[in-house]
Amino acid sequence: MKLEKIWVKRVRKGPMDGRERARLVPGRGLEGNVEQGGRRQVTILSAERWSEVERELGAPVDPAARRANLLISGLDLERSRDRVLKIGHGRILIHGETRPCRQMNEAHPGLQAALEPAWGGGAYGEVLEGGEIRVGDPVGWETGTTDAPAP
Repeated sequence: MKLEKIWVKRVRKGPMDGRERARLVPGRGLEGNVEQGGRRQVTILSAERWSEVERELGAPVDPAARRANLLISGLDLERSRDRVLKIGHGRILIHGETRPCRQMNEAHPGLQAALEPAWGGGAYGEVLEGGEIRVGDPVGWETGTTDAPAP
């Protein structure tokens, strides 16, 4: 169970820049990422689910095409709403499923439909606790409360 890849999107509809490390900022998201604040601060994709999508498509597809910020392995994101994901020292409250959009088919024909079932498009959430994260950091579900810290 670990963080496999990190991507930061500097501008809307712009390229996904791969990083070895990034900084999670509480209440904002990934430092330098165009999406900041709100409930969709960070998007997360499952490496295992991505492998299933590639098998369904019959072709390798760069996971950056999904336009998520983080690729994790060893954890199932399905039905993770209201759970807290720990990555290194960071904590992300999962708010829901990221639904794939038409832009997925521009990246690879049939990708949108392949991502539809079983939270294939990943999850989105809010950074509760920040700090630097690095590729290879451990990931896991926090046990206990999922309440955000008091302001």
